[in-house]
Amino acid sequence: MSDSNVLMKPKRSRRKRKEAMWAYLFIAPVVIGLFLFYLMPALASFGLSFTSWNGINPPEFIGLDNLIRLVQTDSFIRSMVNTLVFTLVSVPLAVMLATGIAILLNQKIKGMIVYRTLYFLPVVTMPVAVGMVWKWLYNTDYGLLNYILGLLHLPQPAWLFNPNIALISVIVVYVWMTVGNNIILILAGLQGISETYYEAAEMDGASKLKQLFTITIPLLTPTLFFVFITGIISSLQVFDLIFIMIGDSHVLLEPLRTLVYGVYESGFEYSQMGYASAQAFLLFLMILLITIFQFAFQKKWVHYDG
Repeated sequence: MSDSNVLMKPKRSRRKRKEAMWAYLFIAPVVIGLFLFYLMPALASFGLSFTSWNGINPPEFIGLDNLIRLVQTDSFIRSMVNTLVFTLVSVPLAVMLATGIAILLNQKIKGMIVYRTLYFLPVVTMPVAVGMVWKWLYNTDYGLLNYILGLLHLPQPAWLFNPNIALISVIVVYVWMTVGNNIILILAGLQGISETYYEAAEMDGASKLKQLFTITIPLLTPTLFFVFITGIISSLQVFDLIFIMIGDSHVLLEPLRTLVYGVYESGFEYSQMGYASAQAFLLFLMILLITIFQFAFQKKWVHYDG
């Protein structure tokens, strides 16, 4: 072995160590942030779910009492039902609307960038602002919706005070707020489909409708799968929009109670941190099981190109 090769090896190893050091320095803020603000609080919450703690006195270990109390509490059962209904209605509706709009926006027409921007605007708007605006629109006495219905001599419902339509009213707002993000993701999926598939289908005489169901939708399923996963996880954790639209009125609470609202109420209104942590832990288990089921079931309907 020549002397030059012997001298080059230490230089290469020093360079690799230097590159590794810089790599660790760059990822350190993210790793530290994940550990301090996600992993540690999650582990602490899991431990607190087995205790009785008011946030001031030392926690007292009570075993599974919080979990047993949860499954026997009517408000928790109601919040779980509301959350599941909210998810089962809002997510498919948002995905179907986004898919249809994305297919239209994928066409080559003038002003398409403007249309895409308009659909995406609700996504970058803070949920607090969205909730305040829609709370005014839904106002029974001076809201814009009821004003227009009054001009048309149609019934003017109490959108947020009627327990039969309160949850549906919030679902409409949530779909309006989230459909833009789904549109952007589905648009990206549509633009990733090769034109050769459509050219071959046209040569075979396939209509546009047949191309939609035999090419576009099957090749879009990986994107739809991702949108469904993220949408379900997000909807199961809905809180800020409902909190803003409820305001200080406890009349609105029961029809719109969700799991995360129950966590907030138990922890920050009643200072039952252990009980709130138990609810958060059950919510985590629910999201985990639903996600695992989705990944297991995806083999039945998700088709990957190539």
